[in-house]
Amino acid sequence: MSLSPRKLGFRMPAEWEKQSATWLSWPSNQKLWPGHYDLVPPKFAEFAAAISKFQPVKINASGKLKIEAEKLLKEARADLSVIELVDIATDDVWCRDHGPIFIKNDETGELAITDWEFHGWGGKFEASLDNQVPKKIAKHLGLKSFSFAFELEGGGIEVTGDGRLLTTEAVQNNPNRAEGRNDDAFHQAIKEGLTIDEILWIGEGLDNDDTDGHIDNLARFISPQSIIAVTEQNSLSPNFQRLEKNLERLRQMKTKAGSKFDVIPLPLPEPIRLAGRSLPPSYANFLIVNDGVLVPLYGQKSDELAMGILQDCFPKHKVIGIDCRVLLIEGGALHCLSQQQPA
Repeated sequence: MSLSPRKLGFRMPAEWEKQSATWLSWPSNQKLWPGHYDLVPPKFAEFAAAISKFQPVKINASGKLKIEAEKLLKEARADLSVIELVDIATDDVWCRDHGPIFIKNDETGELAITDWEFHGWGGKFEASLDNQVPKKIAKHLGLKSFSFAFELEGGGIEVTGDGRLLTTEAVQNNPNRAEGRNDDAFHQAIKEGLTIDEILWIGEGLDNDDTDGHIDNLARFISPQSIIAVTEQNSLSPNFQRLEKNLERLRQMKTKAGSKFDVIPLPLPEPIRLAGRSLPPSYANFLIVNDGVLVPLYGQKSDELAMGILQDCFPKHKVIGIDCRVLLIEGGALHCLSQQQPA
């Protein structure tokens, strides 16, 4: 029987720890952005360019997409010296979920990859190419890869780096992922694969979230002692009760040291509607990079308030806002698009 990552000294670092790169997947499927696709690659290039001011960027872009990416990245004034285009094909852009979850051995400095099953958020979307991405990235980087037979998406988990993992029942216990699964074996795989001592649970996700309720739209660890959590002021909103219940549970959770987490409220943007459909905007979908925090904005009055709260949370980081209304058409924002590679 092979040894688990935990037994080999690996763990999943927190996002605020030092990173060597950010991974992205260039937009490739026009059908997923009906009537709006032309706006997506330039916005994506703007995001990649913003990251490149802080650290290297590796972008999955196969075939003709490389040519488009090079042109648009140049126009966006990205630092091309730190951007690598990698010939890996994907079905979709959401690298947080189809990309590898990296782990690190602190003693040796070795990086490795955990490769979990990804099936388009419980079989909602085609994901056969996406499900191959971790293996291909492991091969590209020459890293050891640990495969697990369970569905787990990067946007569905948050870690402190010291043994705590936060997730939602709405995702992990959804029949579209959990039917026929041995839950004890699944939880053990998470604990052994990422070196987790305790899995912390909240309930439901945002209304109309295609992922069924990813944690990175709801609550994020910003230190081993602190959580930032979205709140809804409008009691008529379908999100009001579920976020209140989540907040109550977050306030009862304990850190590794045994004290309660400091829970910092973050406002939820006003609903955004497109063609009769309600989209799930969230400021919690920010991305932490080395010395920077990139924040999704939605053209609302609350944008400035959210930026201020996050600047207070990260006083030593440069906080930059990026308009994500175009990206939200397909249901996500900055954190959903990206996956960090630890240093």
